[in-house]
Amino acid sequence: MGRPGAYLTVGRETEPLRPVAERVRDYEELHGELGELARRAQASRCMMCGVAFCQAGFGFGGARPSGCPLHNLIPEWNDLVYRGLWREAADRLALTSPLPEFTSRVCPALCEAACNLGCHGEPETIHDNERAISDWEWAHGGPRRFPPAAPGAPRAAVVGSGPAGLACAWELARLGARVTVMERADRAGGLLTYGIPNMKLPKDVVARRVALMEELGIEFRLGADAAERDVASALLAESDAVVVAAGARRPRGLAATGFEEGLASGGVAWAVDYLTASTRALLDGGEPAVSAEGLDAVVIGGGDTGNDCLGTAVRQGARSVRQLEFLPRPAEPGPGATRWPEWPSTLKTDYGQQEAIGLMGGEMRSWGVDTLEVLLDEGGSVRGLRVVDLDWSSGSPERVPGSEREIAAQLVLVACGFTGPERGVLDALGVRVGERGLPVSEGGAHRAAATGETPVFLAGDVRTGSSLVVSAIADSMACAAEVAAELGL
Repeated sequence: MGRPGAYLTVGRETEPLRPVAERVRDYEELHGELGELARRAQASRCMMCGVAFCQAGFGFGGARPSGCPLHNLIPEWNDLVYRGLWREAADRLALTSPLPEFTSRVCPALCEAACNLGCHGEPETIHDNERAISDWEWAHGGPRRFPPAAPGAPRAAVVGSGPAGLACAWELARLGARVTVMERADRAGGLLTYGIPNMKLPKDVVARRVALMEELGIEFRLGADAAERDVASALLAESDAVVVAAGARRPRGLAATGFEEGLASGGVAWAVDYLTASTRALLDGGEPAVSAEGLDAVVIGGGDTGNDCLGTAVRQGARSVRQLEFLPRPAEPGPGATRWPEWPSTLKTDYGQQEAIGLMGGEMRSWGVDTLEVLLDEGGSVRGLRVVDLDWSSGSPERVPGSEREIAAQLVLVACGFTGPERGVLDALGVRVGERGLPVSEGGAHRAAATGETPVFLAGDVRTGSSLVVSAIADSMACAAEVAAELGL
């Protein structure tokens, strides 16, 4: 290990967030950098544990796994960073993680939740260390190249260019397949491009990875929707295997009265559509198709996507922003709040929430709230919400008598998660779908039950349902191994 006992003398220091008043004026990256000496000192805190829970990726009783689903060799590359061996650290990270520039920016750091240091103190800055390794690698020529596929190599098609699709395409090409990626949008990247705001994941970071993949012989077909029968038929005919990595994009709506009318009027918008419009306007210039400028915006949903909507609305110049969460308020962080190494289900105030609190001059979140009605004015435009408080003390939600009230809103952003994959691409490729709306697998964890002769495989959220970026990448790597075995690579 690097420096025995460093964790006793070196305190945890994370990459600094830019001040709220500064960062809300632009869409530039949220964090600053510590510098190499400070980063190496942070890496020295790693204890090189005999049992490194940070790389376990197991469930310990909570809703999320604890530890890295990719099983990154964290203590090993921490030691290499401490010693200043950056190329060796990048090579060690590449053994398990194909896309560290993404996970080191958008992953909620499952590894740190399971760090042994966190049991009684402050965990190692694994998330920041990973980003420093990846940034160093890209600054020094980028990831190591591999030879392009041989002219007669098997052909594999990947439908979807989000984190699962990119990871699967990269791994299959590395193993020797000729790979084509189908993407229905005008840019590659899936949710990495259009579902995560630029300040959280700069789009040049996505573009440089796609450019590298093209350099290595991976073909990207943009504006190609495999949900169209003729496109799907041609893809099956020209491929030796097809991987569906289209995500779980079917959004969960509201049972509230007036919800559908609100969607039709434009005053209610799905969170991902809103974030897509914002990013598209940023990249192409012009005004976004959906904007919070000058409006009272309410975000329904307390997860990561809801937080991204808050930060975007503040940057667009919303008059006010509020966030409603159906579940009760989480426990405050602190001793006893969570049993290590479970994922800490405690109160978290992320960057967008910080910015919304700054705009509103105080807490703007409400927990235990159910939306009863989307209120429309005489012209059919959204003017507000009728909501009610929920009592969770019995373990299930009960409406609190007399708590009904109206909240002003001209823009309501629905970030209530996703119910599963869209059916179009699965139907077009002849994939059988089960009762829960997920495709059916057979003959292996990732091979789909499909009607055609060309084998179809499933990777990421389309197979598992909505998950984290790192979990989708881990699943796609396992899928790539199955595809490689099928193709004899």
